[in-house]
Amino acid sequence: MRIPAHSVCTAIRDDIVAGVYERGGRLTEELLARRYGVSRVPVREALRTLEAEGFVVTRRHAGACVAEPTEQEAADLLEMRMLLEPLGAARAAQRRTEAHLKVLRGLVRLGQERARRGNSEDLRSLGGWFHETLAQASGSPALTSTLAQLRHKIAWMYSVEAPAHPAESWAEHGAIVDAVARGDNDRARAITALHTERAMAAHRLRFPGGGDRAERVRTSQHPVNTAGLRH
Repeated sequence: MRIPAHSVCTAIRDDIVAGVYERGGRLTEELLARRYGVSRVPVREALRTLEAEGFVVTRRHAGACVAEPTEQEAADLLEMRMLLEPLGAARAAQRRTEAHLKVLRGLVRLGQERARRGNSEDLRSLGGWFHETLAQASGSPALTSTLAQLRHKIAWMYSVEAPAHPAESWAEHGAIVDAVARGDNDRARAITALHTERAMAAHRLRFPGGGDRAERVRTSQHPVNTAGLRH
């Protein structure tokens, strides 16, 4: 199936994240152009963009290759997300629109419903949409773009266990939306910081060979206090 040239970068990135291309593997313009049904020009532009994002590296005598991030680089990404997600929520409390609130509340309702049914695949997708919408509600394109890139990289480098108590996780999402709706940026920041820290505990680093890191990411296990947030 042919795709528009402007989507080549997204398509290659998605395939890298999904593991279609092995880390360290070569990415030749000719083969990529054939796979995505475009000329080599947009492929070349996409590879430059992906190199700037850290998904691709250019090696002497080999050309473009899938990057091979270190464990420290992967850990840094989690730390960056734990710093930026709360900032995004605080900004959302100040800048969100009614349209953002409508989508966020709808996602929370769906998430809580799916959590009761135990549908983990739906919950994963809904969680991604929730955090993407929350970032968009920040009103900062730069922050939204940075968080999206972090999510892509973290999905590439880590496997994620399903939450042991999904209903609690979605109650936290609901508490974040309540704080954002009230314009309480301090509360939105604090709840999101705790929620993100807890979520990071479910991440396990993928090794190039396909195994997972034995230890979970070190983080707090204290539950998020959502009491008194729904008025």
